[in-house]
Amino acid sequence: MAAPTIAFTGGGTGGHLYPGLAVIERLREKGFPGRIAWLGSTKEGDRATVEGAGVEYLALPSGKLRRNLSLENAADAFRVLAGYAASLKALRELRPELLFSKGGYVSVPPCAAAARLGIPYFTHESDLSPGLATRLNARRAERILVSYEETRSRFPRELGAKVLVLGNPIRESIRRGDAARGRAILGAPAGLPVILFLGGSQGARQVNELVAALLPGLSGAAFVAHQTGGAAEAPSGGGAGRYRSYGYIRAEMPDILAAADLVVGRAGAGTLWECAALGKPMILVPLCGSGTRGDQVDNARLFAERGAARALVGEEASPERLLAEIRSLLADPARLSAAGRAARELAGADAAEAAARLILERLGVPA
Repeated sequence: MAAPTIAFTGGGTGGHLYPGLAVIERLREKGFPGRIAWLGSTKEGDRATVEGAGVEYLALPSGKLRRNLSLENAADAFRVLAGYAASLKALRELRPELLFSKGGYVSVPPCAAAARLGIPYFTHESDLSPGLATRLNARRAERILVSYEETRSRFPRELGAKVLVLGNPIRESIRRGDAARGRAILGAPAGLPVILFLGGSQGARQVNELVAALLPGLSGAAFVAHQTGGAAEAPSGGGAGRYRSYGYIRAEMPDILAAADLVVGRAGAGTLWECAALGKPMILVPLCGSGTRGDQVDNARLFAERGAARALVGEEASPERLLAEIRSLLADPARLSAAGRAARELAGADAAEAAARLILERLGVPA
């Protein structure tokens, strides 16, 4: 009998790539004997991330799924159709026993093509509120995997039997970070707490502006590590020995995250779960407004309700308010520790392990 093939799909942001790669990592650790391929976007960043993990990558045309009226919708409709045709061709050639979708607009044509070809697929949602792609994919999915129990009720009742609460898979390397090595990488002086500011894989102008405004007020109180994102410039006036910026933190992230006493940033699912798995207290400044579906606000408020984070939404995220929250947490180690414990509890079990076992069970391969 030939070794089975599994296809993965998703992309557009790190949050639609890294959880899937975490599952692939576990499948390999378990000795999965077959072929694994990723159906992704034409973005070079997506390709580089997936191929950097040693996974075969097939680029497909893809169009964004917008909720608002836009002239770009017409062009994207053609891209979606082209993506569907390309997905049919790719899946016919790959002949996978299973497709695993990590969501995002990139995943919709491959899931539709899989349904047309009779290929079973699982779809996974990282956020508290399901995105449009997940809701479309869920209709014909064999399994709907979600990260939170609260997400179950956000699907139609007739799909309830398919929903399984799994958590959000994270890379094993994140769990293996070393705090002492992280402090050495940063050059953080002994005795100063480390605050890690993150704007997500694509950066965040608001977070960068907040860092620039906060640095004088944090002088002597903390060492600031800052992922600016993309080509954004680091704020000036960081001060020697108490500030370090990165465009994007890659291989060093596990150690730098391990060294962080407090994480401040967006509320994307990937960031939240990586921090939660390590028991990191957080202050969240979720992306909100007309350009977003509100998923980060939902995520942030849930973490705040569970005691794992403070959430500053919209106008609440002023430099003065954020500085006060940071100072309050740093001055209260017991509160900081309690938030870290709540975060770790919220992260729960190892979702990458659970997803890998579920896949192998479906394929009849010993785990």
